[in-house]
Amino acid sequence: MRSIRAAATGAVTLSLALAATACGGGSSTGGGSNDSPKELTYWASNQGASVEIDKKVLRPELDKFEKQTGIKVKLEVVPWSDLLNRILTATTSGQGPDVLNIGNTWSASLQATGALLPWDAKNFDRIGGKDRFVDSALGSTGVEGQDPAAVPLYSMAYALYYNKQMLADAGIDAPPATWDELVAAGKKVSKDGKWGIAMEGSNPSENIHHTFVFAKQHGADFFTADGKPDFTNDGAVTAVKQYVDLMAKDRIIAPGNAEYAQNQSVSDFAKGKTAMLLWQSASANLKSQGMADDSYGIAPVPVQSGTPGTGEQVNSMVAGINLAVFKNSDNVDGATEFVKFMTSDAEQKILNTAYSSIPPVRAAQEDAAFNSPANAVLKDTLAKSAVALPQVPDESQFETAVGTAVKDLFADAAGGREVTTASVKAALTKAQQQMPKK
Repeated sequence: MRSIRAAATGAVTLSLALAATACGGGSSTGGGSNDSPKELTYWASNQGASVEIDKKVLRPELDKFEKQTGIKVKLEVVPWSDLLNRILTATTSGQGPDVLNIGNTWSASLQATGALLPWDAKNFDRIGGKDRFVDSALGSTGVEGQDPAAVPLYSMAYALYYNKQMLADAGIDAPPATWDELVAAGKKVSKDGKWGIAMEGSNPSENIHHTFVFAKQHGADFFTADGKPDFTNDGAVTAVKQYVDLMAKDRIIAPGNAEYAQNQSVSDFAKGKTAMLLWQSASANLKSQGMADDSYGIAPVPVQSGTPGTGEQVNSMVAGINLAVFKNSDNVDGATEFVKFMTSDAEQKILNTAYSSIPPVRAAQEDAAFNSPANAVLKDTLAKSAVALPQVPDESQFETAVGTAVKDLFADAAGGREVTTASVKAALTKAQQQMPKK
C-alpha cells in the first residue's frame, strides 16, 4: 500500500464482522456506480505528489479505455487519509464505485466484508489468467486458500533514499546498511536546521509498515500463528520503541515530523531539509517536486546487522496497490474489462513507469524500462527480503489501532515526554484492547 497513507480512524469502528453480509457498489448518488452499461465509476488512490498529478497520469489512459470499449470512466482520486474510511462506508451502505484501488494490506479485511468480487479461476481467465502475476504480489490479495479479493495493480517496496551531497559533506562515504550506521550518520547530519531522516509520525499506515519490519527483524510479529492479536510481545514492544526512539532518543528526526501525515517527509527530503528518507518507490514523487535524479541515491532499508534477506533480515513489507470490483456493481462485465485493461502488459508499463513502481505482471516487469539501478533495488527487495503484512480479517483495525498508538508515542517524543519500554507496552496494550473481540 502506498504510503502515503493515513488510514482514517472512525470508519474502522464499523465492525467488519457486522459488515460481512453488506454489499458494495450498486446504484448510488454522489460518486457511486450507476445503471449505464457504458459508464463506470473508479476510485483511484493518490499515488503521486498530489491528486492533480494523478488525474494527469490517469485521465489519458481512461480516455484510451473509453475509445477502445465505448465505456466512459468517471474518475475520483481519493486521498489516503480518506480512502479506507470511504471504502468501509461503501461496504456497509451499498453506495460505492464499480472499481476501486485498495492498499494491498487491506485485502483480507475487505474480503471479510463480502462486498468485493472474488477473483476465482473464471474471473482471472477473463483478464488473461492468474499466472500472469508474480507470486509476491498475489500473496497480498486476501486470505490464503480463498479466492483473491482483488488483482495486483502496482507493486512497491521500501528503500532508503539518501542525499548524496549531504552525506558526503558529513564525511559519510556510503549509505548506512544497519540501523546503528543510520543513527550514526543521522547524528552527523542533524545540525544547522538539517535532520538525519524524515518520518510521518501522524500517519498510522506508515507507522505500521515500519514497525512491522522492525518486529520481523527482532523475530516477532503482531499476530500469533492462528491470527490472534499479540501486540505486547517483547519483540513487538522493542520494535515500536526502536522506531520511535529515532526521534525520542537518537534525535535524528525533527520533532515536527510527529505531525506529518501525508507526503510532507518526501517534500522535506526533496528540499534538502533531511538527508535520508524511507519511502515506497519514491522516484516519480521526488521528480515531480523538482529533485534531480542524480542528487540522491537508493539503497536497501537497513537491517539490524548483516545484509537484507529472509527471516530476521526482512527490510520491507510487500507494498502495493490492488484493483478491486464491488460485486454488486451494475456493470460487472464492464468493470472486469477495465481491470483487464489496467493490468494489460502495455498499461502496466505506462502506469508503473509514471509512478516509479514495479509491475506485478510478469511480462511487464521484465521490460527493459524496469531494469534501472533504482528499480533493481526495489525488485531485489521484493524478491528476497520483503514479507506481506498479516493477511488476517482484522488487519485494517490493526493498522489503525497500532498505527495510532505509535502516532501518540511520537507526540510524546515531540513534546519532550519520555518514551520508555513501559510506556510503549502500555500504548500497545491499549491498542490490543481496541481490536474486535472474538
